Amino acid sequence: MTAACTSFGRVTRPSPRVVTAAEAIAALRSEKDSTDIILPYGNGRSYGDTCQVEDGTLVDMRSLNRILDFDAATGVITAEAGVLLSDIIAHAAPHGFFPPVVPGTQFVTLGGAIANNVHGKNHHRRGTFGCHVERIELLTSDGETHLCTPATNTGLYSATIGGMGLTGIILSASLRLMRVPSLDIIEKTVPFDSLAQYFEQAETADRENEYAVAWIDQLAAGRRAGRGLLISGNHAKQGARQADTAGRRLSVPFQPPLNVLNRPFLTAFNAAYRWRRGRDLSAHRTGYQGFFFPLDGVTNWNRLYGPKGLFQHQSVIPFEAAAETIPAMLEAARMAGQGSFLTVLKRFGAIASPGLLSFPRPGYTLTLDFPNRGARTLALLGELDAITVAAGGAVNPYKDARMSAETFAASFPAWRQMEAMRDPAFLSRFWARTAMRLGNRDQGLARAAE
Repeated sequence: MTAACTSFGRVTRPSPRVVTAAEAIAALRSEKDSTDIILPYGNGRSYGDTCQVEDGTLVDMRSLNRILDFDAATGVITAEAGVLLSDIIAHAAPHGFFPPVVPGTQFVTLGGAIANNVHGKNHHRRGTFGCHVERIELLTSDGETHLCTPATNTGLYSATIGGMGLTGIILSASLRLMRVPSLDIIEKTVPFDSLAQYFEQAETADRENEYAVAWIDQLAAGRRAGRGLLISGNHAKQGARQADTAGRRLSVPFQPPLNVLNRPFLTAFNAAYRWRRGRDLSAHRTGYQGFFFPLDGVTNWNRLYGPKGLFQHQSVIPFEAAAETIPAMLEAARMAGQGSFLTVLKRFGAIASPGLLSFPRPGYTLTLDFPNRGARTLALLGELDAITVAAGGAVNPYKDARMSAETFAASFPAWRQMEAMRDPAFLSRFWARTAMRLGNRDQGLARAAE
């Protein structure tokens, strides 16, 4: 069971002990004020160590997977925390509803989507996932169950959204879905030859479309540097109202002994991808699976990065700094000889999150992923962190497996407030190596000043 509770990037070791949700809930309700360290675990789509614990126990939440209620008039669905986003889509689609925010995979749990306050291709229209959470049922280590809403237990509500599982176990939650005419998407692709062209088009694309995202050819250099495709979409007025539950069609059945996604492969892939997607520039209908979750069609695709796993780096850069900073980040990766298989650029809007810690904020977000080549890759990631922080930006914690405590503090100034709201029995490896280290340093400085 431990092997199943890994991080998606596979660069961190699994936690040593795992229990079921039922076992953990029973223990918390019977043993008041537990001092044992625990952490809820969703479906393992976080890339780093926010879903891992050092000297403690992971709580596998996937057995809490029932949809409890659905109001077909309002679109409010209530489900247990282990329900997958794919299950919510399948349940609500026949009634004309769809999640207002979806990340790049539908195989995340409801509790995980709340704990990470995930975002999608429509932040400019809908904000983060947490903006649509109406109610959270939270079990804390004192055995008490708290109902948290924007008006009740507001502190816990705010800390739980984006709180990375540190406030307690989410038992269930209510989410207000978005009414859509169909699941199908009318998609349009516009090639651009430089990042300057992208920045000129991005705001208009957001204004005119529900969804917008750019793919970047990260390896392109010289006059081709920054080229890519701006992909936008809206729900079709007529089309499918049943979820595609046929299952994934491809698989990486075993772990290759080396990284398949090497530079020659990526160069060829990027050229082919740009050519294929750039052939049809007219608006056309596509299924929601291919538009939102293209990699969900390949089981265990993360194995392609090799036995050492992968790092993903996601940053957000303020609008005023993006035109200089994002090209510098792409150049840093090229100069380091590192190729990113998936390089995505999106524009965040100004919709405020209800979460105390929230990664999305006004600006542009760049996502890169790299095979783990040890010290070389870590040095590049540190350089990308430094560029991000110098520009006034932030690094995404739930995509992270190695950022420094200082980078986290610069990215999330409200970390002390989160630490104050953290349930003392809940602690992840990420929080221990960042916020706890910062807190210990603060205490040391305070004692030295006495």
